[in-house]
Amino acid sequence: MDQDTNLKIQSFEDLDVWKANQVAKRFVKTLSWNFPMHETFALKSQIIRASRSVTANIAEGYGRFHYQENIQFCRQARGSLFEVLDHIIEAYDCEYISLDELNEFRQMHQKCLLLLNGYIAYLKRKKEGSTKV
Repeated sequence: MDQDTNLKIQSFEDLDVWKANQVAKRFVKTLSWNFPMHETFALKSQIIRASRSVTANIAEGYGRFHYQENIQFCRQARGSLFEVLDHIIEAYDCEYISLDELNEFRQMHQKCLLLLNGYIAYLKRKKEGSTKV
């Protein structure tokens, strides 16, 4: 977890959770290039927006002054991460991506989810510690 390393976190860009989701977002964008033209304003647009929402919510939460607000934005990011998985499954069902691509994203999703849940747990611990007198 980021807080246990010697690296000082100076920006949301230093968070492992943001970095992992950035990689997943790029992967999703690359996959969507192969979607048919009629999906440009449907599935392709939706999947790209959802993947962008994950990193955007992590960044926005990081910029908040209170742990609870950061936690809420991370929960929004987690919801968007599952939305992306659903869209990737839909892309597979429509035969826009291969089983290997689906499984590769599932692995990324699992890593991102573990990091996100870990970051949320860390924020909760920090919140509880900050309210104790």
